[in-house]
Amino acid sequence: MRFVSFVVQEALSACRERAKFAETRQAMHFTEAFIRRPVATTLLTLGLALTGVFAFPLLPVAPLPQVDFPTISVRASMPGASPETMASTVATPLERRLGRIAGVAEMTSSSSLSNTRITLQFDLDRDIDGAARDVQAAINAARADLPSSLRTNPSYRKVNPAAAPIMILSLTSDTQNQGQMYDAASTVLAQKISQVQGVGEVRVGGSSLPAVRVELNPTALNSYGIGLEVVRIALATANANRPKGSVEDDTRHWQIYANDQSKTAAEFAPLIIAYRNGAPVRLSDVAEVVDSVEDVRHAGLSDGRPAVLLIITGQPGSNIIETVGRIREVLPMLRTSIPRAINLEVVMDRTPTIRASIHDVEKALAIAVTLVLLVVFLFLRKARTTMIPAVAVPVSLIGTFGVMYLAGYSVDNLSLTALTIATGFVVDDAIVVLENISRHIERGMSPFDAAVKGAREVGFTVLSMSLSLIAVFLPVLLMGGIVGRLFRELAVVLSVAVLISLVVSLTTTPTMAARLLRPQSETRKGWFMRAMEAAFGWLHDHYRRSLRVALRHPRLTMLTLAATIALNVYLYAIVPKGFFPQQDTGRLSGSIVADQSISFQAMSQKLSDFMRIVREDPAVATVVGITGGGRRNSGFMCVTLKPLAERKVSADEVIARLRGKLAKEPGASLYFRSIQDIRMGGRSGSAQYQYTLQGDNIDELKEWTPKLERALAERPELADVRPADDPDDRPRHRKPSRADDPAHRRDPLRCLRPAAGLDHLCAAQPVPRGHGGRSGVFTAGELAR
Repeated sequence: MRFVSFVVQEALSACRERAKFAETRQAMHFTEAFIRRPVATTLLTLGLALTGVFAFPLLPVAPLPQVDFPTISVRASMPGASPETMASTVATPLERRLGRIAGVAEMTSSSSLSNTRITLQFDLDRDIDGAARDVQAAINAARADLPSSLRTNPSYRKVNPAAAPIMILSLTSDTQNQGQMYDAASTVLAQKISQVQGVGEVRVGGSSLPAVRVELNPTALNSYGIGLEVVRIALATANANRPKGSVEDDTRHWQIYANDQSKTAAEFAPLIIAYRNGAPVRLSDVAEVVDSVEDVRHAGLSDGRPAVLLIITGQPGSNIIETVGRIREVLPMLRTSIPRAINLEVVMDRTPTIRASIHDVEKALAIAVTLVLLVVFLFLRKARTTMIPAVAVPVSLIGTFGVMYLAGYSVDNLSLTALTIATGFVVDDAIVVLENISRHIERGMSPFDAAVKGAREVGFTVLSMSLSLIAVFLPVLLMGGIVGRLFRELAVVLSVAVLISLVVSLTTTPTMAARLLRPQSETRKGWFMRAMEAAFGWLHDHYRRSLRVALRHPRLTMLTLAATIALNVYLYAIVPKGFFPQQDTGRLSGSIVADQSISFQAMSQKLSDFMRIVREDPAVATVVGITGGGRRNSGFMCVTLKPLAERKVSADEVIARLRGKLAKEPGASLYFRSIQDIRMGGRSGSAQYQYTLQGDNIDELKEWTPKLERALAERPELADVRPADDPDDRPRHRKPSRADDPAHRRDPLRCLRPAAGLDHLCAAQPVPRGHGGRSGVFTAGELAR
């Protein structure tokens, strides 16, 4: 009997041992391995933190995530050709070939005097290098259809329409002319600035290289019987850089290095081009020789003074703030490398607003982390307990920077916003684990056993919470188009922060809880804990009373709910809507559009007049402008406003104030827009409308022209119309006008016809920026002349 009892006891003991072993194996959860190895867990936590710390300085800084638009610009030039000729003989064959390329999302073209430009925008998933090869093949195929007078093949270049200049420098001088300043800018400054790390492109505008211009007198040439080709050959022959030979004897050799290159008008004037009646005919006898520039149809102004502008664009993915800082560091050296008579100044710098916006988001992130930890401390009421989420939250956020670096992301408004939002998410995982561990400690378990059991119980819960949060952002990750490209970084950064928080909550949080939390018997309630318990008890009592009132009056509660929903619907309807909030960056971009037939001299004068009006505004600090080149009837203006504390008005109010003054200037239209650091594609939100009169009787058209001009003078806002699909471009601080009416944006003539009495003779069409082609109808300005 004793033997049987012994056997049964041994069997029961073996079963208990086996059950205990099975329980031990089950208890050996994923988190227990880290709880039992605090050194390895500490190294893992430090590794995550140090990865982010070392990656953060390497991340580029930008206002928005880098989104490359696969865009290629094709240019062709045929000197002397009219816009109609360029459109029919150059643009059309090229468009026919380029339109066959796969993946072309949009193709636009504009033709002006001597120039044609075609812009191809491809699908976002199209490789830009492969698209460039297809464009080159299309240009080669179209060469047989292009006119033989096209001396050079059309060229193309890859562009990014969303890339805005990061800095603009101006060169002005009291003694040097624009040609000399352009020479210094293009041969010295542009080359050295291009070598600065982070600089992508440096464009020089406002003039062209120095040159000697020979303005022939046809009457004098005819009297001497000299043709233009004779003069050309004489100039080319006399100015050739050829070997001069050498002289030698039995012992020595002398190389002749005589210089026959003429560089100034004084050296060209006495050149003999022909002989008549035994007497030489010099160039000065049949022409006026002057020192000038290669292309006189360029003009640049800086605060009303002739200037040459250096427009600097950053490389994709570069740190804009550091790039501008490097440029400013080399500015003293650049000033010493050019003549002292030339003043080199910074007229536009994008970094102050970018730096301010990034600083504001960083400050918001720091405040969010501080508030989260403060709320956790108020509810936990223990400093040692609060240290656990105080470690988990920063490690989760800092570790995200390492993944951002590997993914090629940047520190921008959206990525920092994602981290700010993630602050409230990452603390939840640590609080769930910590709360469950504290519950077991309050029931009498040791901190170590409570950490093991508590982490094992909520491990699956924390995992499901994190995956649910990530699943919320799956639609953003899968979103296509430009918006998807832009917000993908926000979704990825937030998802990565949540995943790192999951790892930290299942490893670092229970490990710290096992060592920092104290058993319930050793916990002492101080005055702060007693005060907080009393406050929470008071809050609990008041909540219970309010809940009883709501349960006693169900109808009133439901009516309150319905009123709240109705109020939210009303507020949603009236609140201004837009893709991004309006920014006051202190920079304005102005585009000048004049009549198609305006001369360069008249356009230069219009630019000067407009800049004078803008410069007289008390809120304006600097203003620069460019016209000419391929933009004969258009110009560009960049305005930098004074700091907001000095001007006291917003950029939209400055635009509204300038619009009334600029509308009084006849012959051209100038419309402004506030330059946003956050923008899409670099496209303007305004559209110029070209009003035209159509009819068969030219006398009748001339009769109606003054009526149209008077109507436009009375309604200047009709020359600057907001597109119906761009609500974000509408100024926030002005009252809505008729120009904001959707029906008016669709048909601006609906408001103009009654004022001008034009029932059927008017037509309006939007004119894109830089458009130089002909519309085929008479414009009001042409008929007036």
